[in-house]
Amino acid sequence: MSNHIPLTAPHELAGDLPHEAPMAMPTQSFADAPATPRPPATSPRSIDERRALLIVGTIVVTLFASADIVGVAAEDGISLRELGLILLFCPLFAWIAFAFSTALAGYFALRHGGTHESLRLEDGGAPRERTAVLVPIYNEDVDGVMKRVRAMMRSVASTGHGAQFDFFILSDSTDPAIRVAEHAAFEALRQEAPLGLYYRLRPQNLHRKPGNIAEWISRFGNAYEHMIVLDADSLMSGEVMNRLALTMEAHPGVALIQTLPSIIGSRTLFARWQQFAARLYSPVSSAGLLWWSGAEATFWGHNAIIRTRAFAQCCGLPTLPGRKPFGGAIMSHDLVEAAMLRRHGWAVHMVEVEEGSYEEYPPTAIDHAIRDRRWCQGNIQHLRLLGGKGFHWASRFQLLIGGSAYLTSPLWLMMLIAGSLQQADANGRVLLEVPQVTWVFTLTFVLLFGPKLLSVAWVLGDPARRAAYGGAERIIASVMIEIPLAVLLAPMVMMTQTLMLIDILRGRDSGWKAQCRDADGLSFGYAFRFYRWHVLTGIAMFAVTLSTQHQLLWTAPVALSLIAAPLLAMISARRDIGMLLMRDELLLTPEEWRGLGRSDRRPAEITVNVPAALTEARAG
Repeated sequence: MSNHIPLTAPHELAGDLPHEAPMAMPTQSFADAPATPRPPATSPRSIDERRALLIVGTIVVTLFASADIVGVAAEDGISLRELGLILLFCPLFAWIAFAFSTALAGYFALRHGGTHESLRLEDGGAPRERTAVLVPIYNEDVDGVMKRVRAMMRSVASTGHGAQFDFFILSDSTDPAIRVAEHAAFEALRQEAPLGLYYRLRPQNLHRKPGNIAEWISRFGNAYEHMIVLDADSLMSGEVMNRLALTMEAHPGVALIQTLPSIIGSRTLFARWQQFAARLYSPVSSAGLLWWSGAEATFWGHNAIIRTRAFAQCCGLPTLPGRKPFGGAIMSHDLVEAAMLRRHGWAVHMVEVEEGSYEEYPPTAIDHAIRDRRWCQGNIQHLRLLGGKGFHWASRFQLLIGGSAYLTSPLWLMMLIAGSLQQADANGRVLLEVPQVTWVFTLTFVLLFGPKLLSVAWVLGDPARRAAYGGAERIIASVMIEIPLAVLLAPMVMMTQTLMLIDILRGRDSGWKAQCRDADGLSFGYAFRFYRWHVLTGIAMFAVTLSTQHQLLWTAPVALSLIAAPLLAMISARRDIGMLLMRDELLLTPEEWRGLGRSDRRPAEITVNVPAALTEARAG
């Protein structure tokens, strides 16, 4: 068989793909509302009360804090500069108050024996219906992708129900050498595959990942009741796949179940910090999200099972009118697809699994920013969809959260700049001087760091979980590393996202580039070029703060962090520092602590200890 892959037509040699089973996927319109659907049967009875409590509580706390700020400013009359600061403060405070309220709800839900989610995964039994496992790839490391696919196939086969699952590698790769390598690796893997394995190469990667999935549905969707959608760096155990399929069969009104994947395989300091933080803090925040999302949950685009027929009927994405980046193909398609499913009456749920659903994280701050740029553009597009007809109000709220998340960074930056520019008025009074509203600033910091503290309290209060993280001493020591890292890099993220928005307003499209999955360090030239505007902004902010002699305590650390952005990015991108912390048993996740229990392993050799059938995917 020739190893030449045509670049003008799909590579479809005999046996690469099964017989086609077409399924129509009509393009939807946001201008017309579908018939009003009945509430999903799996929606919690108290969901409206939960959401009202969360939203009203956020509004009350925000109004209380804002009223105190206004009262202080009004003592001598509110100036235009003070009015500007107040208008910036209110939405930012509301944002962090809502995040804290969500975490607080999650904390109490976990303390009382569960997350009160409306859907729980079925356990045991054999699925009756067929499921396709889709692995979309785009110019990826071929060896890494095939290792993960091999591990997942073996894990599915080990359940004894592999006959109901087929794997599809859906390539959108554009590099000719990678295309050849993909097919050669597929051919080799197919020889040992314990269940159905297929490979499809699109000659043109139209509409990115949504187009990749839609093309598969249009050709093969009718043969599979469900599809498990993964990313190139995803791992999922056969047990979890089996339970997801069983749960979809048990609940015919559910169209999508999103798992909450854990991060694995991190090596650099940046990635290991993010991996530990996500593993330690996300259960509380995720429990809060599950508590109020109900049957109107969101979709993250991967590590989820979807009812194929429902997705085809409801999720044909239209092209937004206008020029890129606001118009064109919808980039952050996943949140929109979840809203479109609920729009037609289907339930969309999130579930938390302790083990069996994993993903990886960008290795450096710059790689994270490059990925975040696409998300930023896509989420800003969501603001255009808020007026679309037929959406459930909770889905609109989810879209609003996604879009406004990227607006908070420029608001924070504007407030910091406005604070650093404050000068005394003609009578020598400093506008909105910090000591006058000390309790409000204290409350702001409590709300900012509250979710982390609640998460630590929950883990420390549970003996089994405390032991899984290596004990209280290791948890506290790791948190004492994580929080300073978060504080140091937060101004960098703030400035990066602000520049993203400026880029979008200038009409620049993010494009679609292959993601970097692993790295070891950054050169100074590359880091400085990427963060040059951070450095200049930090120098300007520091100079203005010194000249005015006001708010030095609050703005100087931010300015210094921006000035040091290239150095911080370079240090956090180093793999040896990440491995050193691992050797010292810091920033370790429960999976890694279990790996340390093996007598033939040393801390430096542990990357992740997932279920046995998946471990080989991270070997070496």
